[in-house]
Amino acid sequence: MEAVMEISAKELRGKPARIIEQAARGIEVIITLRGKKLAKLIPYKTDPVQNTDEDEIFGMWENNTEKLSVNEHVRNLRKGRNF
Repeated sequence: MEAVMEISAKELRGKPARIIEQAARGIEVIITLRGKKLAKLIPYKTDPVQNTDEDEIFGMWENNTEKLSVNEHVRNLRKGRNF
């Protein structure tokens, strides 16, 4: 069960940083005005990390026949052409 905190709009005006900090910790904050629920401040959730095991491009360097490291290969690509 998620934690829920109920505060008045006056409390929000008085201590906004503390209220935002509570939301960042995962607590839903319900803001009331004259006893009526007015708004909800919820934590921002980032996108889940992509599972690289199922990504078809992951591990493509494994079959590389060149004996260069990834950094050396990129450095060679960035050199440009020699005319």
